[in-house]
Amino acid sequence: MSGADEAFIHLRGVRKVYRTGGREHLAISDASFDVMPGELVSLVGPSGCGKSTLLKILSGLHPHDGGEVRIGSAAYPFDPARDIGMVFQQPLLLKWRRIIDNVLLPAEILGLPMAAARDRARALLALVGLAGSEDKYPYELSGGMQQRAAIARSLVHDPKLVLMDEPFGALDALTREKMNLELLRIWRESGKTIVFVTHGISEAVFLGTRVVVLTAGPARMADNFPVELPYPRTLDMKTHEAFGVYTRRIYALLGME
Repeated sequence: MSGADEAFIHLRGVRKVYRTGGREHLAISDASFDVMPGELVSLVGPSGCGKSTLLKILSGLHPHDGGEVRIGSAAYPFDPARDIGMVFQQPLLLKWRRIIDNVLLPAEILGLPMAAARDRARALLALVGLAGSEDKYPYELSGGMQQRAAIARSLVHDPKLVLMDEPFGALDALTREKMNLELLRIWRESGKTIVFVTHGISEAVFLGTRVVVLTAGPARMADNFPVELPYPRTLDMKTHEAFGVYTRRIYALLGME
């Protein structure tokens, strides 16, 4: 397989079991899919189906109990400590630090040259629409603005992979749609590989180059399909028949039709 065709993330038959008090809980029974470099892949499924567990396995926070997980390759070398950026449902900004200092936190932890990191942090804050907010504190920003800062923080150390765990789930519907558009713009400008977890079917289709559908826990991959809608994507695409075909496909897989 040539470098151009080589998957950046490769999962085959991944299994995860939690053991507590002598009991076993099967969280993931079988997850198999690939993510190519530069893709934005949506993982969608009902709450509690194992999406976040799968993201933690990809991040290296949780071990897997069976199957194969490979991230990176000879063509795309990967260091988990250095090459992952994380965005969570809550921004998790440190309230006593200014926004730019929150964004710089990964660079500090990794011991990166701070002068260059500070320049990159300012550029990223401009990229996410927060130019002029560098010296503010989190309480001075709206929820959507705080999440923009969290996205900038996830990119400041120039990771190869960004993992996003329902990052817009706590936002109101209007702000969430605006953030969907912003994420697509940031993704296209940064060129990062993104795995985006959501239980929003419309959101999964709107964002993803591909959608991986997981069934109710224990998670099992029910489908994995490309979303052949053009970029840049616009909100009016949600009214198009092609968009409806994709969403109905997911509803059917999840037994919601």
